[in-house]
Amino acid sequence: MKIFQKSGNESKLKVGIAADHGGFELKEYLVSELRQAGYEITDYGNSELDPDDDYPDFVIPLGFAIVSHKVDRGIAICGSGVGADIIANKITGIRASLITEVYSAHQGVEHDDMNLICLGGLVVGRNLASDLVNTFLKSEYINKESHQRRLQKIFDFENRKLNY
Repeated sequence: MKIFQKSGNESKLKVGIAADHGGFELKEYLVSELRQAGYEITDYGNSELDPDDDYPDFVIPLGFAIVSHKVDRGIAICGSGVGADIIANKITGIRASLITEVYSAHQGVEHDDMNLICLGGLVVGRNLASDLVNTFLKSEYINKESHQRRLQKIFDFENRKLNY
């Protein structure tokens, strides 16, 4: 039984993935499963388990790949997922969130056009991670006026057109 089963629209998605030592094992598992399911995966590292590596070294290139449209969506994994989330959201155009349950995995995409999911490799097991990533990849942004209005405020703030 395949964990990842594409339903149609997501088959064209290019997915980037990155992890430090805290997420390396989960990253390797997800890369294997996603490739088996037919996804085009770009692995931004680390390519080996290195207990001294740092998540920004991998999450930053992943984030830039998303905003430059080299990949459509991203998966960032560190030990807790918190650090990956923090650094990813420093990149203009990234809408990342630490996800630990299925509702937010789809709602973040549907309402907030989330383009990067952050996971904790030391706190989320393989089965839950698979469910979260599968949900994230199958979800689509719902272009409602209220969602677009909120996103525009984010864009305006990122571009310093909106101050508080």
